Amino acid sequence: MKKEKIKELTDKELLDRLYAAEKEYQQEKIQHAISPLDNPAKITHDRKLIARIKTEIRARELNIK
Repeated sequence: MKKEKIKELTDKELLDRLYAAEKEYQQEKIQHAISPLDNPAKITHDRKLIARIKTEIRARELNIK
């Protein structure tokens, strides 16, 4: 998901996406530890997506204050 798309989301949508992305990331890490994934780069992609979402949430918190 691009940074521009993330900025268009509401606060609730951001939190929902963050929860879903973190859950998926954890599942992929566990699956990769058991047997190699077809695309291990997806783990890196998901980790970066989580960071982008958390960055936008924090930026909104700082702008409110």
